[in-house]
Amino acid sequence: MASTAKNLSVKKAAARLVRELPESASWDDLMYQILVRQKIEAGLEDLRQGRCHDHQDIRREFGLS
Repeated sequence: MASTAKNLSVKKAAARLVRELPESASWDDLMYQILVRQKIEAGLEDLRQGRCHDHQDIRREFGLS
């Protein structure tokens, strides 16, 4: 199975997450850290792709102006 550079960076990032967890960490703690990292990466990719919205536009959309 061929590995891409992205897969290697994900593998390294996941290993780092595991190493940084305290010894008492649960599976839920690990899954939470993975989810947070995934959401951050997705948000950064949205920014890189120009998929972002102005704070005021969002407030108007939800009637919070």
